[in-house]
Amino acid sequence: MAKLFYRVWQFWNALTAIPSQELLDETAEVLSPQLLQLFQRMQPAEQKHCLNVYKKLCTAGETNRDLLIAALLHDVGKIKFPLHVWERVEIVLLNKLAPGKAATWGTLQPVGWRKPFAVALKHPGWGADLAEQAGASPLTVSLIRRHQEKDELDSEIANNPEKQLLRQLQIYDNES
Repeated sequence: MAKLFYRVWQFWNALTAIPSQELLDETAEVLSPQLLQLFQRMQPAEQKHCLNVYKKLCTAGETNRDLLIAALLHDVGKIKFPLHVWERVEIVLLNKLAPGKAATWGTLQPVGWRKPFAVALKHPGWGADLAEQAGASPLTVSLIRRHQEKDELDSEIANNPEKQLLRQLQIYDNES
């Protein structure tokens, strides 16, 4: 039941998403001008989501600049093929009802009815490429590219600083 309420909240948030000016101003302090231009091209719902992830990391005391920039840009790949709210609903429903189909359709070209599934699957790579072209660090690019990878075992993360940062990004991405 909690998951249902979360999805309803997420849907409402997508419909009414307008990031606060204070948070938008804060992005200019964190992102280079080129990266800020990428952020500004995102839809308001993506901006607000990324800002939520960023703020949660900051509130948790995170100061790693690469991680904070990745938080602000982890969904920037969606600018290549912006999604409508109903397409986001399609993704959520199909992932719940037939996750194998969503994954299969996501490997196809982002056209027609397949577009939302391709965007859901491929946006991390697209976003990493865009961030790299805009001058993001290799670590930031890697975090963006890998932000949807499946969780790894704690033993694999313990001695790997990059995987620790990735885990932080994933935790707050999934909560926001």
